[in-house]
Amino acid sequence: MYSPDAWILHSGALAGPAAGGPGSALFRGTFAFGPLDEGEALVEPVLGSWEANMDHALTRSPIDVCSSRGEDAVVLGNLGVVRVLAVNAPGPDVRAREGDLCLLMPFGKLDRFEYAELAYAYDCPHTIGLLAKQTKLSARLLLPLPEGTAHSLNQWAAYGRYFTAWDNWHKAYGCWRTQVPDDDPANHLVFGWGGGVAFAELLLAKRAGFRVAMTAGSDARLAFLREHGITAVDRRRFPDLSLPGRRRRTDPDWHQRRLISVNGFLDVVKELSDGYGVAVFVDNIGEPLYDVTLGALAREGVVTTCGWKAGMRLAHLRGAESIARHFHVNTHVWRLPDSPQILDFMETEGWVAPVGSDVVYDFDRVPELADDYASGAIGSYFPLYRVN
Repeated sequence: MYSPDAWILHSGALAGPAAGGPGSALFRGTFAFGPLDEGEALVEPVLGSWEANMDHALTRSPIDVCSSRGEDAVVLGNLGVVRVLAVNAPGPDVRAREGDLCLLMPFGKLDRFEYAELAYAYDCPHTIGLLAKQTKLSARLLLPLPEGTAHSLNQWAAYGRYFTAWDNWHKAYGCWRTQVPDDDPANHLVFGWGGGVAFAELLLAKRAGFRVAMTAGSDARLAFLREHGITAVDRRRFPDLSLPGRRRRTDPDWHQRRLISVNGFLDVVKELSDGYGVAVFVDNIGEPLYDVTLGALAREGVVTTCGWKAGMRLAHLRGAESIARHFHVNTHVWRLPDSPQILDFMETEGWVAPVGSDVVYDFDRVPELADDYASGAIGSYFPLYRVN
């Protein structure tokens, strides 16, 4: 029996309403679990990556993961670097051995093609995340780091954004090429609203020869994008770009202000794309900006997403999208058997979080990290937490 120190999310019925920010939903305590079953590994997390799914879980939106899982308490955290302490009866598909440093592949329930139906340490029952000093998991989910890797553990700990970007980009690019089979990517713009996944995805688009641009809302982030060859668009120039709550939508003054922001943004897109619009738009924000995304999209363009940070429910005119031959690509996580290939590409091509671009919170400060992430107070695209 194991009882490690952990940050625990209790069901809403047990915890009651949160008194403050999302971090107040976490409680420090011991989390008990039983011995290793066959094919399981005991690991100690080293570094974890704070992800949007953790914020969703703490705010209980779009789902209450405790209720969904039928459990009174869960431990979150499904992406990070772990050290293997023991493996019980490893099978032929297990690469990890005792002492290895590994990446956790966040797969809970797999479908028949080995894509994730349920995510590990989120909506998949009986999975224990990395916000515990020790945890057990299927050894098949452990991907050892390359021996003698050229990259630091901090760089590797942000891998989730890169693995996700890899899958989403290749699906979106493949769709775009079915309609634009021959034209030079240098004639086309790939745009992203912001965030670590979009940043990683735009670097792949840049490698493929596209023009790339992305929004950011601080001087530091704008400078970071320019440093990596991405055209930086200052989000602060368009203060009323986002769709507000329903109550404000009846305000005529707001409509006029938003129209100014939207038209100003679309003028920037036209300038960057020679008037054609965005070939591939990476939109992981969702509802507040969705109409702007579609308005910026070129004919034969692709809007692609692998997240929904600010709203899942979207609406569009199917006829208009059909006539414009727009593709809508939606992906989630990646395919488990593709993981070694993605890791090899990251190692050999240096497609990893840039040195010094992360920010690390100690384990004691995890609730503070949760609140800072939710409020947008973290300047880095790669927030991490140190466990052991």
